[in-house]
Amino acid sequence: MRRDVFQAIADPTRRAILSLLALQAMTPNALADHFDSSRQAISKHIKILTECQLLKQEQNGREIHYHFNAQKMQEVDIWMEQFRKSWESRFNQLDNLLKNQ
Repeated sequence: MRRDVFQAIADPTRRAILSLLALQAMTPNALADHFDSSRQAISKHIKILTECQLLKQEQNGREIHYHFNAQKMQEVDIWMEQFRKSWESRFNQLDNLLKNQ
């Protein structure tokens, strides 16, 4: 099954994993220490994130370190842009309404 970025970020655990890896590269065991889930469950999340290319892996001897691939998140940013313009317009309208009262 082909997964996309939106499916990957739909899950709160996967979003939390991305947040952790945005700060620093980590091994699967180090990631699992941050969750109440089993290491096996975290590995499944990592697999999905890797399939969607949101994570890159780097092997150092016997250890695998995962890195956040910020470029892949551009797909989300591009999609969100259409809504961002609408939101900004509505916020500006609200600001004007509040100033005039």
